[in-house]
Amino acid sequence: MRRGPIPVDDDAVPKKGKVVTTTGGWPELLRCTTTKPPPILLDELIAEILLRIPARSLIPLRNSVCSSWRTLISSSQFAKDHLRRSMAVDPALTHPLMAYYSQTYSYPIIGVFSVRSVMEKPPHEPTKVVPYEGRRYRLIIGSCNGLLCLHDEECEDGLMRHRAMLWNPCTGFTSPPLEHGGIFSICGFGYDHVNDKYKLFATLDKKSRMFTFGPKSTWRTIQDFPRNFRDCNYRGYLVDRVGLFVSGTGTLNWLFHRYVSFVWVLSLDLVKETYNQFSLPSRDSDDDNRVAPQLGILRDCLAVCYETKKTHSTVWLMKEYGVPQSWTKLAIIPHHPLLGRSPSSLRPIYMLKDVLLAFAPSGKFVLCNLNDGSIDIPNIDNSSDGMPKLCPLTQHSSGRIFQLYHESLVSPFHFGLPSCSSEMRLIKPSL
Repeated sequence: MRRGPIPVDDDAVPKKGKVVTTTGGWPELLRCTTTKPPPILLDELIAEILLRIPARSLIPLRNSVCSSWRTLISSSQFAKDHLRRSMAVDPALTHPLMAYYSQTYSYPIIGVFSVRSVMEKPPHEPTKVVPYEGRRYRLIIGSCNGLLCLHDEECEDGLMRHRAMLWNPCTGFTSPPLEHGGIFSICGFGYDHVNDKYKLFATLDKKSRMFTFGPKSTWRTIQDFPRNFRDCNYRGYLVDRVGLFVSGTGTLNWLFHRYVSFVWVLSLDLVKETYNQFSLPSRDSDDDNRVAPQLGILRDCLAVCYETKKTHSTVWLMKEYGVPQSWTKLAIIPHHPLLGRSPSSLRPIYMLKDVLLAFAPSGKFVLCNLNDGSIDIPNIDNSSDGMPKLCPLTQHSSGRIFQLYHESLVSPFHFGLPSCSSEMRLIKPSL
């Protein structure tokens, strides 16, 4: 369906009463009224129209449309249908955003900025960061279907309490904090697409536990996380302690790097709650084996980037999840002064057409044009993010942890959890 102004009458003849204009696009069209009774539309057609509106435009409509439309927009099934359409049919309906928190200082702030804005604006035009203020300092464990999983700890009556919470920045709703028994050494958050459940995985006191979000769920002990990477004879390590969720596969993924010769992905199937591992693409002879590769998600596929000693970085995509033979070379990115020379690989974040957004070894966000090989530093203005002790993002991203997510209508109350909108407060106008 074509976007933009839609005339109410083909002949555009003014009617008695209020003149209807639609210059504001979909939201204004849906809010407008006339003295002439509107035509009766089938419920199925209304739902199809609403499914074509971005999530961020539907949220303000909940308080300005009729009760039947409001009920439809707020329903769990509509949220699932809208998410499915936006991710599979029309990606323009979901807005990719980047959320981050301070790892160095305990600011109760989570900053958010538009990834699409970063990639579409000329490098000199700034993209503003929008800050959200919480009741306390929180970490971001992961994201899935528009939900961010947050973690916090607080000392009460001499005891340290650890809690996890779900938050949808688009709808503003959060779930009640979930208490657990300690610090997560390894963790991840994702979606069991077979049973329609959101799950939090964590290792606590050397035990692997799974929490399924819902009205009666509790922590369950599952098969122990494979720990041979901690054996000093392997001379290797996990590159990140937080698992990377791959949408559509129901898996969390960790990258294990063994010095000199061997690298593989360790995955956890959230449906079966079992582990698996598979190899990464073979390295070129001139790859710097001392530098760990970086894992990412591009075009809904698992991606990895290798660093060579002198000339370039190589980005690979896994076209068929879990099948090592499906690793396909996506791009070769020549070394560039803006990328820096520190012992680290590019970390792929997001692709829009032929432009790759990545973290560079220099600690900066970079835009890599895969057609002409050009490299740019985007202008991300975080001057109002409420984290004054951290350096500007245009200079360095150090001291922060970042999480990519997509806007959606999914909220905790859709799967039986109480919801509130007071845990996280928007400080500045929305994006």
